[in-house]
Amino acid sequence: MSRPVKPLVPFQSLRVLRAVSAEEQRQIGCVDTLREILQQPATWRATAAHLTSPEVVAALAASLDPKPSHIILTGSGSSVYVGECLAPVLQKAAGVPTRAIAAGTLLTQREAVLPAGDGLMISIARSGDSPESMGVVDMVLAKAPGYRHLAITCNAQGQLATRYVNEPRVRVILLDPVTNDRSLVMTSSFTNLTLAGSALAGATGMAPAADVADDLIERCGEDLAQWGARDFDALVYLGSGALWGAARETSLKMMEMSAGHVRVMAETSLGLRHGPMAWLNRPSLLVSFLSGDAAVRAYENDLLRELTRKNLGLQRIVVGEGIDAELVGSEGLAIDLPGFNALPAAQQAIVCVVVGQLLALFRCLALGQQPDAPSQGVLTRVVGAFDLHGETV
Repeated sequence: MSRPVKPLVPFQSLRVLRAVSAEEQRQIGCVDTLREILQQPATWRATAAHLTSPEVVAALAASLDPKPSHIILTGSGSSVYVGECLAPVLQKAAGVPTRAIAAGTLLTQREAVLPAGDGLMISIARSGDSPESMGVVDMVLAKAPGYRHLAITCNAQGQLATRYVNEPRVRVILLDPVTNDRSLVMTSSFTNLTLAGSALAGATGMAPAADVADDLIERCGEDLAQWGARDFDALVYLGSGALWGAARETSLKMMEMSAGHVRVMAETSLGLRHGPMAWLNRPSLLVSFLSGDAAVRAYENDLLRELTRKNLGLQRIVVGEGIDAELVGSEGLAIDLPGFNALPAAQQAIVCVVVGQLLALFRCLALGQQPDAPSQGVLTRVVGAFDLHGETV
């Protein structure tokens, strides 16, 4: 792996970065990513209002009536991590088995992973133009005709939004075009797609989550900028339930924005003990998303205490509400967010994701990468066309 270049501008302050001109942000390569991270609380409020519109309410109701035998959430990359944030939430609310399955897995392993029956498949996509987006819907329409389909996308011109207008089994929820992020990395698109999907669980009031995120950005943004500028090349994210999806997404954000120079891993607190704890036997950063559920949080707290006893992961950021100082230690950072524990689980997840976005943004800048288009020549905003083989054709 090539060594990262030196940063062109030593930005270690969110306040300073916000204050420079849009043209200077463009030269640094962060104008889109910065705007899209910071716009999230406002876009969540707009999404909440949109979810109460008659057409969206009708689409949501029709998706769950009659009650499906299974709910499958699918997408690729960040979009499947939206599904991982939503799966435990929707299963609890709907009372039916719910699972997130990557679109690529459905394309190659449909008979092994797609439950039989009259299910609901929710396709999640920012652009709706990746090959898997249409390939999976086409395949399931043909091979599992009992499934209904709900597509949630940020792009009204994408194929996922336009291809199935005459197919009665497919309904589409379009989000505000401002959520169709221009940056290569998904930020506001991820969190708004998660919010839209959570409406299937009856969660439509997003103002409390937006208020918590506003507080996070204004009160903790400087700390996260400084931590992102530290010299670390390994990172572990921990989360449980819906926050496991947040851990997966924030891991991807760090991998993308650091152009692979930061090695990342996502785990659950209980899962870390079963081998992955060895990852922390090196200089690394640990970020723990604490559940708002007291019973779950007790397990997570025990794990952090164990790591302290073993002298592991002492450089840590702990995110939650009412954080015990001993869980953070003398070398850590507590992101203590009033009101966090009262949020629905999916909304806790998107607040945690904002933490990871800011951390990745400033790690990217410290490495001399461009957040709007990191990994030049490797990644593209939308995955390019590739052949769909066998039954997916």
